[in-house]
Amino acid sequence: MEVGHVYRPPFPLINGHIETIYPALFRRVKLKGFQRERIKTPDNDFLDLDWLTRGADKLVIVSHGLEGNSQRAYMKGMAKVFYDAGYDALLWNYRGCSEEMNYQLQFYHSGATDDLDLVVKHAATKYRSIFMVGFSLGGNLTLKYLGEKPDTAVRGAAVFSVPLNLRTSCEKISEPANFLYANRFLVSLKKKIVTKSKLMKGLDTKDIDELFTLYDFDDRYTAPLHGFKDATAYYEACSAIHFLKEIRVPALIVNALNDPFLSSDCYPKDVSNPNVHLEFIERGGHVGFAQFNQNGLYWSEWRALNFAQQLFGR
Repeated sequence: MEVGHVYRPPFPLINGHIETIYPALFRRVKLKGFQRERIKTPDNDFLDLDWLTRGADKLVIVSHGLEGNSQRAYMKGMAKVFYDAGYDALLWNYRGCSEEMNYQLQFYHSGATDDLDLVVKHAATKYRSIFMVGFSLGGNLTLKYLGEKPDTAVRGAAVFSVPLNLRTSCEKISEPANFLYANRFLVSLKKKIVTKSKLMKGLDTKDIDELFTLYDFDDRYTAPLHGFKDATAYYEACSAIHFLKEIRVPALIVNALNDPFLSSDCYPKDVSNPNVHLEFIERGGHVGFAQFNQNGLYWSEWRALNFAQQLFGR
């Protein structure tokens, strides 16, 4: 575990909840020039990719969190810092997350690495080096992908606020102190199910108002829609903690110890893999790491770029 890189939150970000909420509500990143590309999946669905290009030979692929999308401030902030450092940036939207409902009954989930693999292979022919960044669910997805694909074209990754154990992290976010977060996700997920049920057959929503936790939702919808017996089987099969030993490229995992979403299992002391670098820092909240400075750079963006530069040079 590495502890040499310290994040010091500015006042008045005085605890993990404020550090989590402030960037989500108030951060704005001005960044123009994205070009959207739609690619087809093998099952006749689609993925929407947002590119920020400058003709570079290095690319960063950024993966968002639960119910996020490519245009969230944390996504655009990461794209900006890499773009300014000479990279092209690719921010991709999971199925159903790009403001247009996808075509299949399946949505996305924490272990949907087939879609990520499609994105990587689509981009790999154009670049000498590919680096990946993932936030929360996107961090879990990134690590699982790297553990499954030892022959990937990706040369390194940095992930932040990662629920390495999905089951215990689901239990953590469902605690009373985290009701606002869990309820916000649950309302958004239910809305998507209801919307999709009006567009295609195969989704029964008659008991959806009786689902009161994210576990209930995953057990009723996420797991069966994606081929898992139940939520417990889904969490076990897709938790990144089970894939860390197989990662063959440098991967940085940064989790804040005051993250209100993460269980104690998300801070392993050792993963017995020299390619995996663990940084568990005191502060930061969940996908927080805000800084008040003239260039608008957040600490997570500096840390990811710093790690990539160690691999690829400046």
